[in-house]
Parts: sequence; structure tokens; C-alpha cells
Amino acid sequence: MAHTITGKKKLLGRIRRIQGQTSALERAVENEDDCIDVLQQIAAIRGAVNGLMAEVMEGHLREHLAAPDVNEQTRLADAEAVTRIIKSYLR
Repeated sequence: MAHTITGKKKLLGRIRRIQGQTSALERAVENEDDCIDVLQQIAAIRGAVNGLMAEVMEGHLREHLAAPDVNEQTRLADAEAVTRIIKSYLR
């Protein structure tokens, strides 16, 4: 079973917290809050998204690349896909 299914409740909790943070950011901009407060909220959102990405990536690597039952061709194709995603994420 995929890690995004087995860890679904935890992942959804993280996602919902990120949604709350983005809503708070939107309110801060609408209310013309101080720039420092807006920047701090953006930094918090970025940290939360990075944490979510790391958690999903770790589960994926463990279950789809490091699993002993994955054949070499599948492992190489998946490694290539993960590499593309990481490069896109880091842009």
C-alpha cells in the first residue's frame, strides 16, 4: 500500500495547516499588515511545504526505490522521475 495512503491522515493534517497558513497570509495582505509579518508568514509556509515535501519524498524513496522487491528497470525509471521532480522543486 502506498505511503500516501497509509499516512493519509498525517499528510492531510499537514496540508490543512498549510491551508490555514496561506489563509492567514491572504488576510495579512488584505489587512495591509506590516511587511515583516507578511514575510514571516511566507517563511512559515515555505517551511511547512518543505516539511511536507520531505515527508512524502522520504516515504516514496523508501517504498518505491529502496524496497527489495522493486526490479532494476522500475527503480531506474522511478529514480529519473524523482530527479525531475526535485529539480523542478528547487527552481
